[in-house]
Amino acid sequence: MLQISSGEYRKDGSTYKEEQTIICFSHLRWDFVYQRPQHLLSRASLGRRIYYIEEPIYEDGAAGRLELRHQPNGIIIAVPVLPIGIGEKEAIEEQRRFLDCLVSNRQNGFLIFWYYTPMALRFSAHVTPDLYVYDCMDELSAFRGAPKIMRDLESALLSLAHVVFTGGHSLYEAKKKSHHNIHAFPSSIDKEHFSKARSGTLPDPEDQRALPRPRIGFFGVIDERMDVDLVSAVADARPDWQIVMIGPVVKIDPALLPRRENLHWLGGKSYAELPAYISGWNAGFMPFARNEATRFISPTKTPEFLSAGLPLVSTAIADVVEPYGTSGLVEIAEDAAAMVTKVEMVMQRPMKPWLDRVDRRLKSMSWDGTWASMESLLKRALCRTDPHTTQKVRQVEGEQAHV
Repeated sequence: MLQISSGEYRKDGSTYKEEQTIICFSHLRWDFVYQRPQHLLSRASLGRRIYYIEEPIYEDGAAGRLELRHQPNGIIIAVPVLPIGIGEKEAIEEQRRFLDCLVSNRQNGFLIFWYYTPMALRFSAHVTPDLYVYDCMDELSAFRGAPKIMRDLESALLSLAHVVFTGGHSLYEAKKKSHHNIHAFPSSIDKEHFSKARSGTLPDPEDQRALPRPRIGFFGVIDERMDVDLVSAVADARPDWQIVMIGPVVKIDPALLPRRENLHWLGGKSYAELPAYISGWNAGFMPFARNEATRFISPTKTPEFLSAGLPLVSTAIADVVEPYGTSGLVEIAEDAAAMVTKVEMVMQRPMKPWLDRVDRRLKSMSWDGTWASMESLLKRALCRTDPHTTQKVRQVEGEQAHV
């Protein structure tokens, strides 16, 4: 069977061995938090050359350069380094020049542009790839500090894209009329990684080892999507609980985070460290605020908490309520009083029946499966854009139906 990732066909129908190239444009640093882009692109890197272009960093006296960092999985992280004080127009021109270098140095084969941020169109719209992909994991225009031009750029990107993915069902419902080939791919799970937390054998990390129990924990980015007043209210209501908060603080002043003796802001931790922290908690909670920034989020940590075997309570985020809340896998709380009551309840209920239901739900979920489905859609999109590819795919796979 043809694997489109192996890049076996030229646009003229002849064979070749060079890798297919994906150039990904992202608003997230590769080393920031390991989440959707890392899971998907790490799998996409098998048989492909992938450049992951981050937003620029600025240095005093920098001449303007593109730093390339090679990852063990073969992905190349490309970081534009620009001088402090450079004008916006000049910065866009520099990024356009860097992109031209990457495109000109690639091998023959298909070129795919994979967007996580529409803002990248400002320096990439002059290049026409074989395939435009928009993986819309969040409603970025609703986030704090989002440029006003982002909505217009997203409209332009939707008009260019051959295939669109959304990071959750609520986001799909909001955008399904904006594109003819759009598909919902909610957050999935690396079960093998997070199920390590169930073993009971992981050593308690040093910075939480001395904390008494019960421990109630959260991990993830701490920004305007978090209801910090709710966090402090829960800590005040139950001073005997230790509230453990793990994650980098961005776009909000760390000095404004609530401080309590039983509230512990431990900072960011690596993906590899998370199971050890989670295994030392008695329950998890997701104290998301209810605002424009959280209206369409599909928290990756929801199935991760569940895979770790940790009872979980969340505020009423749409993509948590359905399917996890309605099925009783995650308890939903509207305010601090309900959060405390629900956390107490999940810590006291029998674990095995709940875990059995969790495992049935997660059985069919994996990032491998998500990527396989996405890859199939990419192949079909390439077939639509190139008749030679269609002919070759049919020949190899023996497909009779029109793709």
